[in-house]
Amino acid sequence: MIFNELNFWFFYVCVFGLYWALPHKAQNRLLLVASYIFYGAWDWRFLSLIAFSTIVDYFVGLQLDKEKDAGGRKKYLILSLLVNLGLLGIFKYFGFFAENFQALLGAIGIEASPLTLSIVLPVGISFYTFQTMSYTIDVYQKRLKPTRDFLDFALFVAFFPQLVAGPIERARNLLPNITNERDFAWPRLRRGAVLCLQGLIKKIVIADGISSSVEMIYASPDPTRLDVIFATWLFAIQIYCDFSGYTDIARGVSKMLGIELMTNFKQPYFANGPREFWRRWHISLSTWLRDYLYIPLGGNRNGIVKTYRNLLFTMILGGLWHGAAWNFIAWGLFHGSLLIAGQESNRRFKNTFKFANQLFIRKLTQLFGIIVFFQITCYGWLLFRANSYKHIADLTERIIDGPAGVTMTAPPLASLIGIGYLFIWDIFSHFQKSDIFYEKWPMIIRAALYALMFYLLAFGATTSPSTFIYFQF
Repeated sequence: MIFNELNFWFFYVCVFGLYWALPHKAQNRLLLVASYIFYGAWDWRFLSLIAFSTIVDYFVGLQLDKEKDAGGRKKYLILSLLVNLGLLGIFKYFGFFAENFQALLGAIGIEASPLTLSIVLPVGISFYTFQTMSYTIDVYQKRLKPTRDFLDFALFVAFFPQLVAGPIERARNLLPNITNERDFAWPRLRRGAVLCLQGLIKKIVIADGISSSVEMIYASPDPTRLDVIFATWLFAIQIYCDFSGYTDIARGVSKMLGIELMTNFKQPYFANGPREFWRRWHISLSTWLRDYLYIPLGGNRNGIVKTYRNLLFTMILGGLWHGAAWNFIAWGLFHGSLLIAGQESNRRFKNTFKFANQLFIRKLTQLFGIIVFFQITCYGWLLFRANSYKHIADLTERIIDGPAGVTMTAPPLASLIGIGYLFIWDIFSHFQKSDIFYEKWPMIIRAALYALMFYLLAFGATTSPSTFIYFQF
């Protein structure tokens, strides 16, 4: 089941109707059963993995709270990390490392038989393993008391709206939402419905609508310079709408159940530098990497050189988290280098341009920075989208010295209107600093907005739903 299929909404309506007729504990049990049905619909065999991870981390959490010896507590934490990273390693990275190890041996003249495992990547494994690891790490660091209700903990791990593509929730946020009683509220229902509509427009109308134009150029053996530039701009929009669209729907269906999920995107293409971009893009992952990798490595506490080393290592692993391929490592290296360049330029030149204190000049500089950094971000998406280093080199060469003209098929009209609609929505959200800015509007204007959203969704709807891009991660 995926959010842009009718069978999901039939499933959700059944769960929603029964859910609000039950007391709190029964609501949680219903959500747990629904979550396992939802995940089992992909492949019932994967249920054993999520159940195994749940049992291990529940047990580790209790033992960490019980154990007083520092060495003993560390052993339990290592057990949790080994299990979760081991699952990731086997199902997501084994083939990649085995293939590259074989290539390395071949390069030095040693022949080796290929070592492969015939396994399918479980949907959402990168998300729920990071979520459960954050739980055990927080309990180990005594930031969190472990839950003693196993079924509530199982729901924290498997909660279906955010199970397969995030956001990666912290137990400090999601567990209280689960353990505390929830009440039905019309304003929350309305806000959740608007989030769902917004997410469906992003996914169905925009992301799915422009995907064929992007695919045409990235699969073309002879694209022009403008083809590659336009396709990469469109891919930047596609991946944003696809991923943030999933998050919007996840937050919307959760909100209607009385459960609040964290905001995962804050108009990322309005960022005017790398640091600000990662405060706006995939916030649940960027903060996870900051808190559980960058800071434990030393963060910025041990001098410039080690700070930059920590940044680079964190971002390379962040790139590898997205997939077992060299282009994802290159993407992580690219963003790590941008963060280093941004910090270094700020360190060297922060007092150079005194005139930037003037409001008009400052705003103009920020606008210029947004436009320039969007182009830089788009080149990063080229690294992300390309199939290999050779493909990256070919596309880069096309941008620099490719033939003239445009061969790319234009996206559908509904997608272009959707992009304009989303741009205006994000401008309102950015300047109002709220994603519910519309609630201040008069009722008749809000009604017109809702009608526009329904019309745009109907206008751009396709008959063949596609999976979300981040399901493969």
